[in-house]
Amino acid sequence: MAHFDPADPRWVVDPQPLFDELREDAPVHLTPDGYWVFSRHADCLSVLRDRRASSDSLHVDPERAPRGFSSPRGAETAEAIRRGEPDARPFLFRDPPDHTRLRGLVQRAFTPRTVAQLTGFVERECDRLLDDALERGTFDVVDGLAWPLPVAVICELLGVPAEDHLEFRARSAALARGLDPEFLLPPELIEARDEALLEFAVYFHGLFEQRRRSPSDDLLSALVAAHDGEDRLSDEELLSTAILLLVAGHETTVNLLSGGALALARDQDSQARWRKDPDLDRTAPDELLRLTSPVQLTGRTLVEDMVVGGEPLEAGTFCMLLIGGANRDPEVFEDASSVRLDREPNPHLGFGFGLHHCLGAPLARLEARIVLRRLLDRTSSFHVAVGATPSYRPNFVLRGLEHLDVTVAAA
Repeated sequence: MAHFDPADPRWVVDPQPLFDELREDAPVHLTPDGYWVFSRHADCLSVLRDRRASSDSLHVDPERAPRGFSSPRGAETAEAIRRGEPDARPFLFRDPPDHTRLRGLVQRAFTPRTVAQLTGFVERECDRLLDDALERGTFDVVDGLAWPLPVAVICELLGVPAEDHLEFRARSAALARGLDPEFLLPPELIEARDEALLEFAVYFHGLFEQRRRSPSDDLLSALVAAHDGEDRLSDEELLSTAILLLVAGHETTVNLLSGGALALARDQDSQARWRKDPDLDRTAPDELLRLTSPVQLTGRTLVEDMVVGGEPLEAGTFCMLLIGGANRDPEVFEDASSVRLDREPNPHLGFGFGLHHCLGAPLARLEARIVLRRLLDRTSSFHVAVGATPSYRPNFVLRGLEHLDVTVAAA
């Protein structure tokens, strides 16, 4: 019987046939490793929108835990929280009221109005990077555009000095890989993730002290002020929030920009159509997000008994939601595997749904619209370079390109 097997390398290289197979043959199933998997849009949406499904893995029943899930680290964390010690986990993995409080402190930095004020900065950074790329004729979209631009934007928002951007790449990659479920990671990757966390902790604590002495008009200063004010952040919460915003604020956008560029490079008709029709700026980014699915899967733990996809599930059960499969479900999306830049409505789950709907969705849309529109306007065509094969990083959750060489013809 078909089942989700993360050991299969095709989940990184070319997962869509596997998503299609699971939706057809085993849309709801219990894996040999002991967790439930859902790949249909309706089932994923029903879990994401239900308050009985928690993002907090501490709710996993040890008797129903996936194989390899329980660990001394997890047990110690749970016990420390029960004793009232500070919770160092980011709000992405917490429930109300903690999630509500922490998210509320940073949400104002991602309102449409606030994000719109970054338009000029994004345009200038994009043009600077494209100046160099177009001069060369063939360039790596990831290294030359899709990675440096989101890093510059999120660092501008946070207030991280520009000279420190390059230092983040290896650490951020380790943390992005570490977002894969821990029970799927080998020990050496867990160690690399923890080392990156320690390095980030040292770095950010230094920035926090600077902001206390000399506040600026940036998000780090606002977080520090919240820490020192009435709506306090603990030291642990301050650090985990800053790291989450930095990593989640650019890793997913890197995947969207590079994956969107690849989709257009492979579909010259869609590329030409968007180049001629600026009205597609409104709908095209979401269509490319649907197809790319920078977040391929996410997990939830049931805090009460539920029926999902016709299966009765007990509280404490861990569920894996295959967002990449849901976003190409033919029951919801006509011609689901094709690029339809004017697709509307487009109820993709690329930004999640409900309580944990992506905080940075307005910023991701802005960056995708500006970067891909600028790339189209400044070229007459672009395609995957002859002899080049797009390569992917070995991530399950934040799946994205590692390299993408394209050849461009200047407009």
